[in-house]
Amino acid sequence: MADCSDTHWEVVELTAAETHPIRLRVLRADTVSKVVDFAEDHLPGTRHLGVRSTDGELVAVSSWIPRERATRPGVPAVQLRGMATLQHLQGHGLGGLLVEAGCREARAAGAGLVWANARDAALEFYLRHGFEVDSDGFVEQVTGLPHHVIVRRLDP
Repeated sequence: MADCSDTHWEVVELTAAETHPIRLRVLRADTVSKVVDFAEDHLPGTRHLGVRSTDGELVAVSSWIPRERATRPGVPAVQLRGMATLQHLQGHGLGGLLVEAGCREARAAGAGLVWANARDAALEFYLRHGFEVDSDGFVEQVTGLPHHVIVRRLDP
């Protein structure tokens, strides 16, 4: 693969199945569970976005599920799940491309909020992209890893 600075990237729509290899490689590498097919993957309105290089390599994935945040009833919201960038490309802005594209789509669909159960190891990334911590920490059951709920308000 070319150096990030020499490669052009495109945000693309994916099927749920297309997200699975990167979910497994990145999100389940250090967990007991290897499940990468989420129940929400097939709910109406769920979108799966990825980043591809111009040579066609898929390098990052995310899923966007229309779902209210329980602590914000009545606010149209989208849950971000399965956000993952291949390890060797983390820190090069590709995850940010996905977050911004997904937030634009969520806002265009009428959402006022995006939220996620974020791994503590990724909190700094989300804070740099306009999210705020919205819960006490917890250990997620499937992964056994520490998480916090994060939210990002979407300006009209």
